[in-house]
Amino acid sequence: MKKQIILILAILCLILIGCSARIDGSLSANGSATLSINMSLERGITALVQRMFTAGGQAGPILDGSAIAKSMSDSPGVISASFRNTSPSAIEGQVRLSQVKDFGFVSIEQGASGGRCIININGENSQEVLELLSPDITNYLNALMAPVATGEEMTKREYLDIVTSFYNKTISDEIASSRVRVSIEFPGVVTAVKGGTFSGRRANFDIPLLDILVLEAPLIYEVSWN
Repeated sequence: MKKQIILILAILCLILIGCSARIDGSLSANGSATLSINMSLERGITALVQRMFTAGGQAGPILDGSAIAKSMSDSPGVISASFRNTSPSAIEGQVRLSQVKDFGFVSIEQGASGGRCIININGENSQEVLELLSPDITNYLNALMAPVATGEEMTKREYLDIVTSFYNKTISDEIASSRVRVSIEFPGVVTAVKGGTFSGRRANFDIPLLDILVLEAPLIYEVSWN
């Protein structure tokens, strides 16, 4: 199964419900890529997951860096993944990919004069991403009733109202405010970006997590470089 760099970013977005995250990466001309990742759960989400752990008789960190690294390392296309816990609810580390060619909702064109990457994430292909997650992470998504996991169609407002009524407003507010900031260096100078900004060889994205969890509208990103 082939992967693409934005696929990994999407996976991490799904992992990080109610989080602060920073992802810096680089895409090489030969198709390999490296991502450096820092992420931490917000206070309300941490408390919620801790209660889930306690109820299930589980022990250990809320975000288990070594377990996430092992899960990703076992995936085709991943050369290596290494994470360490900086706290029970925060991890940092690096992921190296062997190839970043086409995968479902992603297409890449690379030629002598430059390249282009197009990402289209929607309700029809979101299950492809979930299939790459560990069962525990998928269970968390289901526990938070995220439409991307349940397959239900609803607006972002409807989803936040459900989370508020089932859990509390603190949790829904954290989900609503969570963003993943991504900066990727491409093989050439970036000439255009849809859904983000660019400077030199870097494209930058500021992605509301709620957009991915609900997929009320397709998420379309495009980067061109020369």
